[in-house]
Amino acid sequence: MIAKLFRTAPLTCTSLIVFWTVGALTGAVGEMSDEMLERVGFGAGAPVWTVLSSALWSVDLLGYLGTTALLLVAGVLAEREFGAARTAAIFLASHVAGSYLGLGFVLLGRDLGWGWLESLVSEPVEHAVGPSIGLVGLVLALTFRMPPLWRRRVRLLMILSVLVLMLYSGWLEDVLRVSGGVAGLLIGALFLRTGSVRPARSLQETRVLVALLLAASALGPVVSMMSPYPNGPLWWFADVVAVTQPLQEDVDATCFGDMVEQCRTMMVQLSYGRVPAMVMSLLPALLLLVLAEGLRRGRRFAWRTALVFNLAFAAFIGSYVVYVAQFPDATLLELSVSFGVPMLAPLAIIVVLLVTRRHFDVRLPRHAVVKFWRFTAVSVALLSALYVFGGYLVRDQFTPEPGFGALLADLPTRFLPPGYLGLVPLRFSAEGFVGTLLFEYTGVVFWLIVLAGLLMASWRTWPSSCEESAVRARELMRRYGGSSLSYMTTWRGNQYWFTPDGENAIAYRVVATIALTVGDPIGPARVDAVRGFAEFCAHNGWTPCLYSVGAETRAAVEGLGWSAVQVAEDTMIELDKLSFTGKKWQDVRTALNKAGKAGITAEWCTYADAPYAITDQIRSISAEWVADKGLPEMGFTLGGLEELTGEGVRCLLAIDADRTVHGITSWLPVYSDGEVVGWTLDFMRRRSDGFRGSMEFLIASAALELQAEGARFLSLSGAPLARLDRGERPRALQRVLDFTGQVLEPVYGFRSLFAFKAKFQPTYQPMFMAYPDSAALPRIANAVSRAYLPHLNARQGLRLASKMIIRTRDRVTTHGRTR
Repeated sequence: MIAKLFRTAPLTCTSLIVFWTVGALTGAVGEMSDEMLERVGFGAGAPVWTVLSSALWSVDLLGYLGTTALLLVAGVLAEREFGAARTAAIFLASHVAGSYLGLGFVLLGRDLGWGWLESLVSEPVEHAVGPSIGLVGLVLALTFRMPPLWRRRVRLLMILSVLVLMLYSGWLEDVLRVSGGVAGLLIGALFLRTGSVRPARSLQETRVLVALLLAASALGPVVSMMSPYPNGPLWWFADVVAVTQPLQEDVDATCFGDMVEQCRTMMVQLSYGRVPAMVMSLLPALLLLVLAEGLRRGRRFAWRTALVFNLAFAAFIGSYVVYVAQFPDATLLELSVSFGVPMLAPLAIIVVLLVTRRHFDVRLPRHAVVKFWRFTAVSVALLSALYVFGGYLVRDQFTPEPGFGALLADLPTRFLPPGYLGLVPLRFSAEGFVGTLLFEYTGVVFWLIVLAGLLMASWRTWPSSCEESAVRARELMRRYGGSSLSYMTTWRGNQYWFTPDGENAIAYRVVATIALTVGDPIGPARVDAVRGFAEFCAHNGWTPCLYSVGAETRAAVEGLGWSAVQVAEDTMIELDKLSFTGKKWQDVRTALNKAGKAGITAEWCTYADAPYAITDQIRSISAEWVADKGLPEMGFTLGGLEELTGEGVRCLLAIDADRTVHGITSWLPVYSDGEVVGWTLDFMRRRSDGFRGSMEFLIASAALELQAEGARFLSLSGAPLARLDRGERPRALQRVLDFTGQVLEPVYGFRSLFAFKAKFQPTYQPMFMAYPDSAALPRIANAVSRAYLPHLNARQGLRLASKMIIRTRDRVTTHGRTR
């Protein structure tokens, strides 16, 4: 293992050996002395050579361990990507440029009178050591060669980490890490950029990034609170988010003077036990972390609470600025740098939350909200009663002895962190065991209950209000069967309408007053179902639109005066006589043969029961595929990761001997008379650097194995906005859809996918969109686009529009030249 690591990353291994050896020989591994720090550290007035010598040491053991972990990860990856020489060059350039860039920033701040930066160059002059300056730059430069998914995550995590350390810890090495990261980004942008299109973020990725931002705002004050000597510009803001107990010497100094009330308050704060004081002091930070988890899962309540929380922070800082501005010695520059910077943190989060509002649309069911508030109210009532009545029974354990009214008046303060007690009048303190228990743990128990409830609301997957209807629709689907898309009626987001006898069902979703259905009606009486559904929609003020229905349903609704247009082409493979013989199957046979030679096998699994090592690869492959598109992942009749967990869904993986997943397909069951008679291809993803013929190999393998199991057919699913040319003269609306498919081809590749499926010699079955009123076509087009792209933002919309304009111009130019 070590020998392999040396061969893979010789520079990293050599650097680690030198780093630890120098530290051990000079006694700096435990803690570097001030004398040595001044000799080898980099800072204002230090010799030029210290910019290099500073990279050979770290301040203490924690610095050595953290640097080692970062170097093992970043160094190995960088050497694999760039080689040893280029890795060393990027590291040195980031370290040297970052050191001088950071020092210049500090000196400029000193000249402007910024007290924080003045402290870094005043006597004694602050010096910095550690290779983490260049390593941060190396990591951020390396992100220019990472896949889009990891590029965003690594950048965000690294930038937030060094910014938090600078703003809350605030020593010279913290500043230099930020400037080292800036240098790394500049090196990457100038020399390592590949010129790829800026990728789009998926819905889940946006949620994760916003959650990380909120979590960083919570952890920053904790870093300051746990640091023995916080020095950053936001160190005082830590007292708002994570309030610590006062020091004994501060209490003694206050009580020695004539500040009696403040002395009593600080004594109460100091008297809190270690556990309740720690829990209550970290309460705001814990609440933000719980809300971050809610944001990660798209919860609307977490978005609203986080917004209110940060608005309160910004208002608090603003009120404090107004208070400080009343003093005559408060200058505009001091107010700007001391309080303007802290205010940027909550304001930035507020802006991000408002911009990404549409991504947090998962609402808790009403019964879940009622249950949470009922539970919270009961907890408050019980704990309040316990404190007031229990405290009255043991009132002799308080000093001075309170009455019933004093206990009731003191009740709200029990839910405040100890550090906030200075904002309220002090009434008494606890001395006995029971009194101390009530005094200190009433708030702890309450807030732990609230945090646990919020965390459960964030984690728990609440059943949809349509769950009972979905079960009924699923039973009808198994009994009566349906088209190749029938299983999609069970996907999340659909609602269900049933005929009065309960034997027919239509799955639909309402988008902008358009009731958009999914596939054919389920049941024996399709015409009656459509007629009843149209009446149901008219009663609710909606316009029905049957999407992706077959020719039989189209013919049935035409008798009702509805119109129809082809929107996709289903591709069916009959399995009864399937054999991959003849020239037309050459590509498929080649894929099977190459997969066998490469040691790649086809393996069935269910996503919900697959090992984490497999599901993690599937998620990574899918996220990379989405990011590379430049536009968000489509939904509606195109399944994603969430649909892999459906009941009865099977996944077929292309896996090599090292258990690396090269490709994945998912197959949806098609029922008839309660039995599975066919399967529909849904989810298709391929590793970008994996086996190139993985899709051909997986589809062919699925066809052979499902044929052996007795399945009648496979559907390769409908290719949206693509169709077979049957020699018919298309109508105007059909030509518009054909043109839309051509425009979207460079982005989503619908026609390429349709051509790819032709390799399997399928039979083609058109799929239609049926609608009762042509005047509603603009609204229907809007509803369909929003159903497929529910999270399309303005920037992505402009990109899509620009592609359409360019495509239109090219087509007009080509047509003119042809004429």
